[in-house]
Amino acid sequence: MKIQTSTATRTANIIIDFFDNINRIDDYFRLRKIERVKNLPVPIPGFGLEDDMFQSYDMSPEDMDIEITQINNQIFNAMLEKVASFSPDQAPGKELKLVVKEKNTNTLLGFIKLGSPIINSKPRNNYLGDTPNLKIFNKRAIMGFIIVPVQPFGYNYLGGKLLALICTSHEVKEMLNKKYNTEFCLFETTSLYGNIKGMSMYDGLKPFLRFKGDTESKFVPTLGEEVYFTCKKLIEDDIQDEIIHKGASSRKLKITTKIISLVKSSLKETDINLYDKQRVLPHRKDFICQIMVMKTQGMLYWVKRTN
Repeated sequence: MKIQTSTATRTANIIIDFFDNINRIDDYFRLRKIERVKNLPVPIPGFGLEDDMFQSYDMSPEDMDIEITQINNQIFNAMLEKVASFSPDQAPGKELKLVVKEKNTNTLLGFIKLGSPIINSKPRNNYLGDTPNLKIFNKRAIMGFIIVPVQPFGYNYLGGKLLALICTSHEVKEMLNKKYNTEFCLFETTSLYGNIKGMSMYDGLKPFLRFKGDTESKFVPTLGEEVYFTCKKLIEDDIQDEIIHKGASSRKLKITTKIISLVKSSLKETDINLYDKQRVLPHRKDFICQIMVMKTQGMLYWVKRTN
């Protein structure tokens, strides 16, 4: 599969322009977040999803009656979009979406999404002593993709620490075991902003969560929606076919990777200067990887920290 030089040049310039003002990972998340929320519908006053989020800030943590439950997937995604700094795209593999509810007020404290772990992680491999058998590891390990408290509950009550500890709880472990008919024995997660802020909401959670190093990746971050569809159309108009067939898993990621590969392949032969610019696109790096074996006593620690 090849594309014309004119298509490669135009596509390359669109991609380079998109990443040109992104210097750190939080710049990227902010750009993507603005893109996601600008088209959210304006709710009718008094009927917004925000009313279902915790607002009783005079309540002591000791008076809270906390429940881990599930809600409609569409509502979960809509509420998360209003709260999270960045909501990741759908990932392949396992998935368990949970909400943490305060029963006295019947409002939500936060959102959790667990899924299949990343395939390879140097800090994790060092922790385990070697690269694990990935078939076994994928069956027994789980990753926290979303651990997001509502605000200002997260700031005022250390809500992020509560949610992180709930991820390691026996109750959540049993939910996973039941859903996938296996025995999970390891939980891992990465901090959203890596090490650029010098701190993480996972700090101070030993022995339940332990920092195990900085992860790095050579994958280019996902393109913004407008840029993605523009580049996709340019390439498909050129090749007169789909870049990746419609039934493929992780289709957006595969299409993005293929677009960049086709562009680089064409430019390497025709425009070495533009090719070199494509080679230095920003990568996903400096994400802190927190790894732990699941424990059962998380919330006691959170209560002590918030008193």
